[in-house]
Amino acid sequence: MTALEALVLGILQGATEFLPISSSGHLVMAQEVLDIEVPGVLFEVWVHLATLLSILLIYRNRIAELSKGILGKDRSAFEYMGLVGLATLPAVVTGYFLGDLVKVMFESPVVPGVALLVTGGVLWTSRRISIPSMGDRPGWIGALVIGFAQAFALIPGISRSGTTVVAALWLGLKAEDAAAFSFLMAIPVILGATLLQLPEIGTSQSLPTLTLLLAGAAAAFTGVLAIRTLITTLGKGSFHLFGIYCWIIGALFLSYLWVK
Repeated sequence: MTALEALVLGILQGATEFLPISSSGHLVMAQEVLDIEVPGVLFEVWVHLATLLSILLIYRNRIAELSKGILGKDRSAFEYMGLVGLATLPAVVTGYFLGDLVKVMFESPVVPGVALLVTGGVLWTSRRISIPSMGDRPGWIGALVIGFAQAFALIPGISRSGTTVVAALWLGLKAEDAAAFSFLMAIPVILGATLLQLPEIGTSQSLPTLTLLLAGAAAAFTGVLAIRTLITTLGKGSFHLFGIYCWIIGALFLSYLWVK
C-alpha cells in the first residue's frame, strides 16, 4: 500500500463511517475496483481509532456532561448510558455468534452492492417521518430496536449510521438527538471491535509511520466533516437524499461486477 492509497482509504473511511452510505461497503468496493490489498488488521484498527476520535471531538460536551452526571450519581445520566449499553448488545451478540458469516459476506463483492440498494430504501423512508418528538432519548424497547438496526449493519453495504438514525427518527426522536444517540452508541462498538483485533496486529504486515499518520489524519478530519454534514442534512429534512446516492453507487458497482 502506497502513501497515496492509504490517504485515499483514510478519507473514504472517515467520510463513509458517519455518512449514511456504509463505510464497510465502500471499503470493499474500493479494494475491488482499485485492486488495493490492505495488509493485515493494523491499518483497519488505526483508521477506526481515528474515526472514533471524530465522535469524541464532535460530542465532547455531551460526553463531558454524561461523565459528570455519572460521577455525580445523576439518575438521568445513568439511564442514558444504560440505554446506550442496551442498544449495543444486539451487535455484540450477533458479532459473537455470527461472526464467521459476517466475514464470508466481506469476501463477496456482490453483497455490498446489493446491501447498498437496501440501505437506499431504508434512508428513503425517512422522508415521510412526522412522528411527534418523544424527548432526547428512546425508551428501553426503542433502544433495543435501534440496537437491532445496528446489528443489521454488520452486513457490508448496510449503513450503521443510516439504519440507526432512521430507526431513532421513526421512534420519535428529534433529528439532533437521533444523531447523538447513534454516534454515542457507536463508541463502544468501534472500541470493542478494535480491542478484539489487537491480538492480530502482531501478525500483520508493518506499515510506514508516515502512511499510518496520513491515513489516520485523513480519517479523523473527514470524519468530523461527515458528522457535521449528517447533522445538517437531518436538520434540513434532506437525509433521505442519501438513499439516491446509495441506489446509484450500488447499481453502478453491481454493473461493474457484471461487466468484469
